Amino acid sequence: MGSPSGPPFDPDDPDRARRERDTEPIPRIDPDDGPGYGSGANLSDGPAFSDDAGYGDGPGYAGEGRSGRAWVRDPEGGYQPPPQISEEELAGLRADASGMTPRRVLPLEDEPSSLVARYLFPTERYRGEWKRHWIHLVTPIIIGVAATFVLGYLSGFLAGQNVGALTTVAVLLWFAVMGWVAWRVADWWYDRFILTNKRVMVVNGIITRRVAMMPLVRVTDMKYEQSPAGRALNYGTFVLESAGQEQALREVKNLPNPNELYLRVVEEMYEPQAVEARLGKEQDEAKADDGA
Repeated sequence: MGSPSGPPFDPDDPDRARRERDTEPIPRIDPDDGPGYGSGANLSDGPAFSDDAGYGDGPGYAGEGRSGRAWVRDPEGGYQPPPQISEEELAGLRADASGMTPRRVLPLEDEPSSLVARYLFPTERYRGEWKRHWIHLVTPIIIGVAATFVLGYLSGFLAGQNVGALTTVAVLLWFAVMGWVAWRVADWWYDRFILTNKRVMVVNGIITRRVAMMPLVRVTDMKYEQSPAGRALNYGTFVLESAGQEQALREVKNLPNPNELYLRVVEEMYEPQAVEARLGKEQDEAKADDGA
């Protein structure tokens, strides 16, 4: 073979040093000096990558067999695939044409409590029961706290004056006030607003039980009112009217989640089939989960 073509050797050539540096042989690299090269690779012959180097099937570009999602960098474990979101989860986040997201329906109890079950007949479908909002107890609790401070101070003052009879009266008065507070708390606990597929009911009273009800087919108008405090604390007053007549169940105060409760009653009045379908779907999903 002939000699390689190139310019003749000229010792005064100013570019001679640069050409000699560029054509200097590249030394062999030890495999331990850097990753990505196989054992005994000679860079003069081109880099020799190890057998397991290459590109897998991971996503990077949107195309055939790829999702197009960007992988997430994990500082400790390398690149991790993006979280998978089901269509059901996406459906709960999508907005309708008006821009409103779907209404979230609070779950219902499967069975009525023993306090309510005695007032339901067998063919009646139970929809839920609610105690009044805790704001209903604000007045008795404030009275109890105030009586504790005032009568406690008065008892201590009278004890220092060696007036034993008045001290006893103050203590007995404090017990009476606290007994009244406990009575109001118990009355709140047994006070329930009940919804079925046929009627709305209010049950209250500890010793003397009072049960008021109104059939849903008789309800001609229903509304709820919220004061500024009610909007902040999520409670309201329900007003139900039936054929323009005064009813025992006309006004129910301090009910929690009034908007949710209002929608439940209206849906039960005008879309009972939708309620049955939703509850049946929830039961099927619960059975499927139990079977899984």
